[in-house]
Amino acid sequence: MKKIVVCFVLAILAFTLFLPNYSLASPNISSPKAVLIDGKTGQVLYSKNADERSFPASTTKIMTAVLALERGNLKDYVPISKKASFIDGSRIYLLEGEDVTLEQLLYGLILDSANDAAIAIAEHIGGSVEEFAVMMNDKARELGALNTNFTNPNGLPDPNHVTTAYDMAIIAKHAMSIPKFREIVSTVSYIIPETNMQDTRYLYNGNKLIKNTPYKYDGANGIKTGYTLAARQCFVGSAERDGMELITVILNENNTNAIWENTIALLDYGFNNFAPVPLVKKNQVIDEIEVKGSIKKIALVSERDFHYDAPVGETPEIDERIILNDKIVPPIHRGERLGYIEYSIGSETIGRVRLVAGEVPEDPVKASGVVVGGKSKTGSLVLWTFFLLLFGGSILTLKRKRRRKKNMYSYRNNIFRKK
Repeated sequence: MKKIVVCFVLAILAFTLFLPNYSLASPNISSPKAVLIDGKTGQVLYSKNADERSFPASTTKIMTAVLALERGNLKDYVPISKKASFIDGSRIYLLEGEDVTLEQLLYGLILDSANDAAIAIAEHIGGSVEEFAVMMNDKARELGALNTNFTNPNGLPDPNHVTTAYDMAIIAKHAMSIPKFREIVSTVSYIIPETNMQDTRYLYNGNKLIKNTPYKYDGANGIKTGYTLAARQCFVGSAERDGMELITVILNENNTNAIWENTIALLDYGFNNFAPVPLVKKNQVIDEIEVKGSIKKIALVSERDFHYDAPVGETPEIDERIILNDKIVPPIHRGERLGYIEYSIGSETIGRVRLVAGEVPEDPVKASGVVVGGKSKTGSLVLWTFFLLLFGGSILTLKRKRRRKKNMYSYRNNIFRKK
């Protein structure tokens, strides 16, 4: 019996010793401020002083590019002002009056980190640098970058021009959702052909992760370098492997090589230690709801994909809860936001996905103005007229019946009296 017990204990010990170690050892990051997030969900996988304000240098140009792509036309020729042509720092040497397209300026902005291209874009999109800075800050608030304040489109030193590693990461996350931005930041070289004032210009990306360098990283696809004396070395990076995309931010690094080494360490940490757990797919039907006054149910559909990055080897218990808007008033149209589905682990909310109306079916009672299935209410007047005529006819018929009954009652009473 003792031998059996001893063998059992030894077996347990051996099993325990050879179990995989799922405890996550944080990456060794020398940079004072850094963050690693999931590029699709925004989930934070690593953070070091990520909410402390800092100077962003030329990583600012990520936001400049976002506004240019969202509000501009790539084929438009952008007027080059004297102010743009005389700006300090990194440039593509634009000349006042030169004919350059917005698309060409964007490649100069990202690949060569051109400050003159940034000014030209700001004046073209915002009317002035000052108005463009207002637009930048409005967009930052919209994205949730609440600790950011931009005063210019290029990141040149200004005491009030600040951001955080986390804010810059979520700005970059949005930027990478724009196909043209992804194309530009992953481009190694670009040619601006001869213009009305200058010869052909050749541009080269300063991102060493995407080029043939000792720091070339498998799956790297962006994003932007930055440097000033005040900001020191900065870098926003991105890489994608097997459908998992990660975004890194390094700020205030003293050592030039360290921004690449630390970025690689962060990316390795993310890819090696986390695996996405799919929770919902875009356009997936989550539930159905009834709308007051309608006899048809409306499908609640997820607005986007969502997953949770769990440590490798762990299976977290994830709860979900559907929360609808306080008032859902008909008519309901397809794509209308009706609420959201919330995912949580314990008391911590890990994400929310908006729920929208799916295909809205034709409703026989749409004439009453309840659910119109996303279509116009024209034609309901004909149905109303039909119902009114039907209702009016019913009332006349009812009155006639009542008169007949009344006359018959009087006739019977008279006969009774005569007898």
